Amino acid sequence: MKKQILFLCTHNSCRSQMAEALANHYLGDRLEAFSAGTEATRVNPLVILALAELGINSSGLYSKTIAEYSDRTFDHVVTLCGDANEKCPLFFGGVQRSHRGFEDPSRLQGSAKEVLPEFRRVRDEIKNWIIDYFGGTP
Repeated sequence: MKKQILFLCTHNSCRSQMAEALANHYLGDRLEAFSAGTEATRVNPLVILALAELGINSSGLYSKTIAEYSDRTFDHVVTLCGDANEKCPLFFGGVQRSHRGFEDPSRLQGSAKEVLPEFRRVRDEIKNWIIDYFGGTP
């Protein structure tokens, strides 16, 4: 049975979306990843572009809140930003909870061309961490 992982961020628009897509893409044979936020907004278009550069289809991604998963159980819950780490500190049912913060590239000012390199950098950091932490291969 595949491990179930929930990645959390505040708005579920950038880092948690990348983590969900990257984990499912690279480790989908052994885990199933989901993402949510303490608030729902929209998936940042530069996330979609950065994922597409790796050949990852993001058409199924959408912003959701943690309430959407209130009836599910997870093996791992990972917060990816400090705000989510503070607002969602406890899960019941034997869940392994961890925090791994990443910078938020969506906070950067500038044109898409100017900020896209930071989206790529954070995407690659998340990808490498997921592969190392959950034991996959790129």
